[in-house]
Amino acid sequence: MKRVDDFRLRFGKHELVPIMIGGMGVDISTADLALEAARLGGVGHISDAMINTVSDRRYDTKHVKEKLALYKYNVNNEDKSSVKFDLGRLEEATRLHVEATMTRKQGSGMVFINCMEKLTMNAPRETLKVRMSAALDAGIDGITLAAGLHLGSFALIEDHPRFRDAKLGIIVSSVRALQLFLKKSARTNRLPDFIVVEGPLAGGHLGFGMDWAQYDLATIVAEVMLYLKNEHLDIPVIPAGGIFTGTDAAQFLDAGAAAVQVATRFTVAEECGLPTAAKQEYFKATEDDIEVNQISPTGYPMRMIKSSPGIGDGIRPNCEAYGYLLDAAGKCSYITAYNREVALHPGARKVKVMDKTCLCTHMRNFEIWTCGQLTWRLKDTTHKLADGSYQMLTAEHIFKDYQFSTDNQIALPTVVQA
Repeated sequence: MKRVDDFRLRFGKHELVPIMIGGMGVDISTADLALEAARLGGVGHISDAMINTVSDRRYDTKHVKEKLALYKYNVNNEDKSSVKFDLGRLEEATRLHVEATMTRKQGSGMVFINCMEKLTMNAPRETLKVRMSAALDAGIDGITLAAGLHLGSFALIEDHPRFRDAKLGIIVSSVRALQLFLKKSARTNRLPDFIVVEGPLAGGHLGFGMDWAQYDLATIVAEVMLYLKNEHLDIPVIPAGGIFTGTDAAQFLDAGAAAVQVATRFTVAEECGLPTAAKQEYFKATEDDIEVNQISPTGYPMRMIKSSPGIGDGIRPNCEAYGYLLDAAGKCSYITAYNREVALHPGARKVKVMDKTCLCTHMRNFEIWTCGQLTWRLKDTTHKLADGSYQMLTAEHIFKDYQFSTDNQIALPTVVQA
């Protein structure tokens, strides 16, 4: 039986272990996690989700504090159109995070950055361009375009000197989405270097409606590969979402995929940015504890553990401090939902908002536990300790289990005491 290690991901003459760790925000895919993937010969992602907030946490900058001070006058105003990000600070935050990561890189692998189009930041084009350009300036190996169709994203950086040098890829969930991207990007005369095909079992935001269960990753991957073949396009295809074992991965590789993208099993790695208490909640989750809901202000369905503390928490919108989801008109659906509940409950000290969440605040505080559909299987990848907690894993252990395992086996770690 073939193993993942029997295959290689090829970017030109560069050969890598065909394992890509997905980009999870906010700072869940840490630099440490991405660097382990690169050291082991694969591809790791850092995420630029809420990059100014990550910069403050990691590099002692004061972007959030100073933004709040600048716009504090607007806290009680429903109109957030004036709440803008300073593009210079946004560039600095991205550069700091990427440079600090790339300076530490070892091994033959690569580190990419995951850039979400749905982080509109009250200036969608301008902020996305700065984030991508700054990452390229700082030496990132590649950019994965996520959470959106990205129809104009290549054009935003086509004048950058590294536009044809860095590896640029797109996440899609259908042939139609890929067709639209390729059509709109054609004038840049630049094809993507890779295509991540994300299926309905993935974690976080989904590229499907609430009918997600009607779709199947293997079917979508086959459709994408057939389309590329018919168009005579040789672009590596990387399936993602629900690939839980090395055997799952090897089956996709044997069918022609160039690599696989995996994330769920790495949420409980020591190097992952989730707090330890949250990782234990992932271990403890049952299949019934996982839901797909529509509380994200982005408009995309989102998969999470339904006991996430942020669900239903009617916190006041923190757009003056954060505001990463404000659209081009300075609007966010959580603001609308929050103000509705305040109007319905005059005089209440605190309200509940069940249909939307203040995603910026709660993702920043790790209180929305986004997860893959197979998170309930994580408890089978480790040991339950005497105190009832589950043993944490190293990223290297998980990576190598994917790389070398066969027969749907999962290698358990060496047992330690709590």
